[in-house]
Amino acid sequence: MKSSLPVARLLRSSALGVSLAVVVVSAPAFAQDAADAAPADDGANSEIVVTAQGRAQRLADVPVAISAVSAEVLQNSGANDIRQLNQVAPSLLVSSTGSEANGSARIRGIGTVGDNPGLESSVPVFIDGVYRSRSGIGLNELGEIDRVEVQRGPQGTLGGRNSSAGLISIYSKKPDFTFGGSGEITYGNYDYWRLAGSVTGPITDTLAARLDGVWVKRDGFLRDTTNNTDVNDRDRYFLRGQLLFEPTDALSIRLIADYTYRNEKCCGAIYVDNSVNPYIGNLNNPGIPASATTNNIVQVLADLGQPLAAFNQGYDRNLSVSAGRSYAGKTKDYGFSGQIDYDLGGAKLTSITGYREYRSGQAGDLDYGAVDILYRADDKDAYRQFHTFTQELRLQGEAFDGKLDWLVGGFFANEKLTVRDNLRFGDDYGRFANCRIVSGGGLAGLYAPGQAGCVAGGIGNPLGVGRNTLLLASGASGPDIVSAFTALDGLNDLGTINDSYRQNGTNWALFTHNIFHITDKLDLTLGLRYTHDKKKFAADFTNDNTVCTQIQGLVLDDLVNPASNATAKALAGALIGLGCQGNSTAELNGVSINDQRKEHKFTGTAILSYKPIDELMVYASYARGYKAGGFNLDRSALKSPILPFGGQAGAQALVSNLQFDPELVTSYELGAKYATGPFSAGLTFFRSDFKNFQLNTFNGTVFLVQNVNGCTSDLSGGDRDQNKFAGAPNYIPPTPANANPANTTGACPTDDVSWGVRTEGFELEATLVPAHNFRMSAGLTYAKTKYRSNLVGNSSGSPLDQALRLLPGNNLSNAPELVATGSVTWTPEIGSSGLTGLVYLDGRMTSDYNTGSDLFPQKEQDGYAIFNARVGIRGADEKWGIELWAQNIFNKQYAQVAFNSPFQEGGTSTGTAFADPQYPGGRQLFSMFLAEPRTYGVTLRGKF
Repeated sequence: MKSSLPVARLLRSSALGVSLAVVVVSAPAFAQDAADAAPADDGANSEIVVTAQGRAQRLADVPVAISAVSAEVLQNSGANDIRQLNQVAPSLLVSSTGSEANGSARIRGIGTVGDNPGLESSVPVFIDGVYRSRSGIGLNELGEIDRVEVQRGPQGTLGGRNSSAGLISIYSKKPDFTFGGSGEITYGNYDYWRLAGSVTGPITDTLAARLDGVWVKRDGFLRDTTNNTDVNDRDRYFLRGQLLFEPTDALSIRLIADYTYRNEKCCGAIYVDNSVNPYIGNLNNPGIPASATTNNIVQVLADLGQPLAAFNQGYDRNLSVSAGRSYAGKTKDYGFSGQIDYDLGGAKLTSITGYREYRSGQAGDLDYGAVDILYRADDKDAYRQFHTFTQELRLQGEAFDGKLDWLVGGFFANEKLTVRDNLRFGDDYGRFANCRIVSGGGLAGLYAPGQAGCVAGGIGNPLGVGRNTLLLASGASGPDIVSAFTALDGLNDLGTINDSYRQNGTNWALFTHNIFHITDKLDLTLGLRYTHDKKKFAADFTNDNTVCTQIQGLVLDDLVNPASNATAKALAGALIGLGCQGNSTAELNGVSINDQRKEHKFTGTAILSYKPIDELMVYASYARGYKAGGFNLDRSALKSPILPFGGQAGAQALVSNLQFDPELVTSYELGAKYATGPFSAGLTFFRSDFKNFQLNTFNGTVFLVQNVNGCTSDLSGGDRDQNKFAGAPNYIPPTPANANPANTTGACPTDDVSWGVRTEGFELEATLVPAHNFRMSAGLTYAKTKYRSNLVGNSSGSPLDQALRLLPGNNLSNAPELVATGSVTWTPEIGSSGLTGLVYLDGRMTSDYNTGSDLFPQKEQDGYAIFNARVGIRGADEKWGIELWAQNIFNKQYAQVAFNSPFQEGGTSTGTAFADPQYPGGRQLFSMFLAEPRTYGVTLRGKF
């Protein structure tokens, strides 16, 4: 898809565009380099201290790819959670989907789709050294922050838990032994209020305290016109208290406790239409009169009450929601941690202990339309909950007269995860399912949405035309087919009652990280980590969908009997599929399953760094990263245990279908860092190869979790959809031989399986402080993050799921090849009274990318640019300030994620076989979660 933005096209196609992006549009991710590298008086050298390698080191001396974002940059950019770090770190992309508990962070195009809590994060979040169970937890308010470190590439040695793509470390401000405080009042559009404050000071000469608090309330960015309420609103508060005890210069003890509460409605979605994405074509047209190009699902939804305007509303933020359904949810996140730093003389001991509890519940109208097809009832019975205990110990020191900087340590984590679900069919589902069958098959002439069974004449009338036609169409078993239509018509408000998943995970590791100072200029860093991971899994299922088993009992013979005609088989398959699809497999009612898995992995790093002059460092590194395997916490991954669907001896025999293997990565980097006076720059070239890449995708009916690997041999296109779409480079016109996508993809021998995903490219960053009150910074990331050309599923070489047929050779989802970020900060003096002004502008330009993990072209997103600005005036020593601000100044509309609208894939109303190569999703409708619109407001600040 071609970008609608000339600047995005320039970025994609021209080296000049790259240069302009760096020079003209400077990157806020590194504004702190200038801020810390240049004091306000003369711009001379200063130090930026980070702890990325478990030690306090100058940023310029750390031979790893890292962004350190200061408190000033966070304040100017308006960042209150990790999602807003997008504006200040070009290699980072944070997005959220159906729930803000599902936030996902990506670095260099690599991340984990967060809809399934069974998957750990490729980019984990640490707050004050404590591991947070999933990166979406970082979407809470953060309070007063000292800095944020974004480490890029696998972190296979340090960092608490292993991570395969990078990590985000957030450090809050410590208590101070000088009494002081700060406050902030913000008001903006959408009736946005934010009150924040902090107070700190000494209790005794050796004990200091700090208290931070934030309260936020805002109307929603989306409007549910059916139920007259806002969606995607804000209503939350955050509290954090700290104690810092320093009885001697050798001992420091820091205790932190915090609590977050959110009572918000999230997250609504709207349909993707052809004004948003041209590959939608006529999918959303109601098609009156019916024709071979009509999408029968749109016709059915319209006839059952869906407003026609909802199918083609562009970026309109009015939602179609079923009456009485809600997106209400509550989140509680709280815990405490303690860090002890003790200088033993010859070594320093660090201990970080943390305990966290997190619970997020979310109701939802999950068909995202006015017709009531699928919903979750409330947040009390549909939630995810983590109880996490972590302990990290590090001992570090020097040996051989300072030639060796050594570190050894250990890490332990116990995570108890509980997920409960109550996914249910809506009040209109039965009628919707019958109408879907009749309108899109050979019975299209009988389509009558106002009649019983959606059949003209009604299926309950023995002499009615509908019954007779059904009998004629379905052969000898016609009466059973008719009974099944009657049963399906009554399938409303049934489904999951209370599915419960419990996972107890234990992870422990031993590690060492050592820096050898070979000469004054040459260092060798060697790190090694051994990790043991164990997970115990159990689940209980309850379901009241008796219609599913009733239909199976009626039409099973038609489906499996060789003597049944094709029409009978097709109708039987449709009836069973629509009566039992998704998480409503009634055969699992009252069933319990359990399983466990263990893993042992060695990971580590080797870095050679050289400083030919004090201002310049060059380095080369190797790293091996790892992310644990686990269980798909979704019953849809279990096949039906009823014969003849495989002959399994119950659901327990199928529990292995829920498992997925650990993700492994091998990474190489070449880098250089230069820092002198008012100018600093860094350049990193990288390549990372991922084996067993963990992919989670929704195919319109169920969630799939599958490992992705590659073959060294050519699968001759057996692993992909040969048709793709009209206008594609390898487009093949449809023929009887290739009119339908493959049911399975190609397989390869086990000994031929290796990495399946590669990200490679470079990162360029620069800062310039030409005057003490003027700073510019720039960043550019080019990351070619692609699947291998020949793909298989697990390490045994098994085929990919057919829904993933577009992956081979294509870029990963949410992985733009080019991202440029930049900022300009000017703080001029006003007169001689100490007053200063503030003029701040930042921007992020992104090239085109696909937002869907299955890479359907209907989920493509054009490149775009987002700009934020802040202007204000501040008193002497910044004791007070008033600022006007705006985010997304030009109100750029775009999708965070597009997805298959649940259960809304159909056919043509004429009933003819149809697999249009222009639409790899068939007749699937698509929905999207929108990004935030333009916001603006005023902020008053004060401190003492």
